[in-house]
Order: sequence, then structure tokens, then C-alpha cells
Amino acid sequence: MQYLNFSFVLLASVGLIFLGACSNNNQTASTDKNSISISPTASASPAAKTNNEHGASKGGQVVETGAYHLEFVPEKDANGTHMDLYLLRGDNHETVPNAKVTAQVQLPDGTQKNVPFTYDAKDKHYTGLLSEKATGQYQVKVTADVGGKKIDGRFSFNK
Repeated sequence: MQYLNFSFVLLASVGLIFLGACSNNNQTASTDKNSISISPTASASPAAKTNNEHGASKGGQVVETGAYHLEFVPEKDANGTHMDLYLLRGDNHETVPNAKVTAQVQLPDGTQKNVPFTYDAKDKHYTGLLSEKATGQYQVKVTADVGGKKIDGRFSFNK
């Protein structure tokens, strides 16, 4: 009887270890020196990634949604936070220069602020400036309108 109890406990332990190893862990990826985390959007089944499979990453947060690749790079600036967005299309990641890009930023105190982005043809990316200087976590929803098609990416950063 004692052997049977021991065998049952051993079998149950191995089963629990196996289930724990096979569980699906949905963790938020954290990259960069500013503790930046990624949160993909629910549209077009995007996959959050911390690096670019097709070339050099700019060191930011990457979201792939459909045929589009968005990389968001926030950097502290004397005037607030300088935000760069690299908007690329296709498997070869061609730059998309003709989009209308805006960011809806939720500040640490919960208020919302819209930030328009402009295209920098020299560096081939979109830029925006967030003048807020409060410390805490900022939630960012970037919306790009490319020929009537909306592409969304969700990002966050700490300041």
C-alpha cells in the first residue's frame, strides 16, 4: 500500500511539472534602457517582437500588424520626449512616406493628449514631440492612415 501511495505522488508530481513547462506564458516584453514594454493591438493579429528579423532594429519597440511593421522609439529630450516611428511595409520593409500619423498618449495622471507626427524624409521616419515632463508610465496608441487603411500600434514607456 505504501508503494502505491508513493507511486501516485511521484506520478502526480511529474504530471504537474509537465503541465507547468507546457503552459502558455503571455508576458509583456521589456526592452531598452528606459524599461519600455510592448502591447500589441488586436487588429489584424499582430505579433509583438523585441527585435527586427529583417534588418537592424532602431532599438525601440516593434509591432508587426498584417503587412506593416511599426517601430516606436521614445527618447528623452530637453523639451519633453522625442518620439520616432518607423513605418515599414512588406517582407522587405519598405519605408512608407505618405501616411498621416498621430499618437494618442495617455499621461501618467490619466489625461489624454494627441500628438501629430511629421515625416522626416532625410531619416525616413516619422517624428513627434511630447512636451509633458511628468514622471510615470505613458501609454501610446499610434494610428497611421495609409491610403485610407488604418494601422494601429500600442506602446508604452516610462519616464
